[in-house]
Amino acid sequence: MSEYFDLSGKVAIVTGAASGIGLACARSLLAAGARVALADIDVARLRALTAELGPASAPVMVDLMDPHSIGRLVPTVLDLFGQVDVLHANAGSYVGGPIADGDPDAWDRMLYLNINAAFRCVREVLPHMIGRGTGDIVMTSSVAGLVPVVWEPIYTASKHAVQAFIHTVRRQVAPNGIRVGGVAPGPVITGLLKDWPKEKMDEALAAHSLMEPQMVADAVMFMLTRPRTVTVRDLVIVPQSLDL
Repeated sequence: MSEYFDLSGKVAIVTGAASGIGLACARSLLAAGARVALADIDVARLRALTAELGPASAPVMVDLMDPHSIGRLVPTVLDLFGQVDVLHANAGSYVGGPIADGDPDAWDRMLYLNINAAFRCVREVLPHMIGRGTGDIVMTSSVAGLVPVVWEPIYTASKHAVQAFIHTVRRQVAPNGIRVGGVAPGPVITGLLKDWPKEKMDEALAAHSLMEPQMVADAVMFMLTRPRTVTVRDLVIVPQSLDL
């Protein structure tokens, strides 16, 4: 690991860390020398992972659909590690398909997780970061937050909200030494794609238009390890064959 990617002495929180992009990012942060709180609702999975990942990792159970649980996240990590340098607000869900056939209750759950819960996590960590005069917040957005995707209108709307939040909060807290940016991947092979029709998934796999979670983790590490005088405000990564 090059010195440029050294995060020794840093403490990170990663939400949605039990699988997919969150787990890949947690592994990369640990490899760079950070201590990492893996936050997820699947506490049994977290405990198994942290037993494998070692003492620099810690499982933190959080139910992101519960505001009170979110409110306990940062105090729990401060009790464990004493500080928070990085928040990767990564957890999210996906609903696609025609609006006319959609389930508004499923939309509500996704919108709460992708928007409200993510925003609350940022709100919870900011007083600590402002007090220390430093910090990094990375939010997992999507290319759908920049280019409206016709087959996923509600998901696209949620990520447009995330993009608006990133850029307004970034400008609010930049004077406090805090960087805020979004990583905006195209389709990634994770559990979020379980709603994709089989023919769409088969077509994407055959066309090499899906990415692995580690590709997103590499992008997040690039964002976090720039000199403090540089903010990567948006990092869009898509498969080369994806045409948007």
